[in-house]
Amino acid sequence: MSTPAAFSVHPTPIGEALVVVTDRGLTFLDVLDVALGAVDGALAEVTRALRTAPEPDAGATAAVTTQLDEYFAGARRRFDVALDLGTVQGFVRTALERIFEIPYGEVWSYAEVAIAAGSPGANRAVGSACARTPISIVVPAHRVVRSDGSIGEYGGHPERKRYLIDLEARVSGAPAAV
Repeated sequence: MSTPAAFSVHPTPIGEALVVVTDRGLTFLDVLDVALGAVDGALAEVTRALRTAPEPDAGATAAVTTQLDEYFAGARRRFDVALDLGTVQGFVRTALERIFEIPYGEVWSYAEVAIAAGSPGANRAVGSACARTPISIVVPAHRVVRSDGSIGEYGGHPERKRYLIDLEARVSGAPAAV
């Protein structure tokens, strides 16, 4: 990639996804709200976080978007792209690294992620990490649920979380976990 960061907007069954990559890997993936200006607002946020403006380049994001398509088609259970988590630090990063380990088609509670991250009792902090992840779907925050089994808000879009959980249950042949 010739620019420090590149982006594309890619259609998915749950909405348009903004995909941003750097030379180190995927750094931002978010399903955008349909509001006018959503791409511009998200790009402004990414520009602040990266301290550089991503340039449009679908070729640079092709490895990610191809794998997204395979995931939504039920042909991919694990993403094989480098991740650039340089915009997240501390416990948020640790929690996201543990979330990345949740197997396809399974769910863990916020408490289970907190324990795996070495901070038993940090359930709310795990919830904050899920809400603040710059990389959705590939870092499967949708696989983290409340201890009572309810799915939670997923950035204000529980229908997206339900779709992803149901997709994985259908593909894996297991009953929906929640």
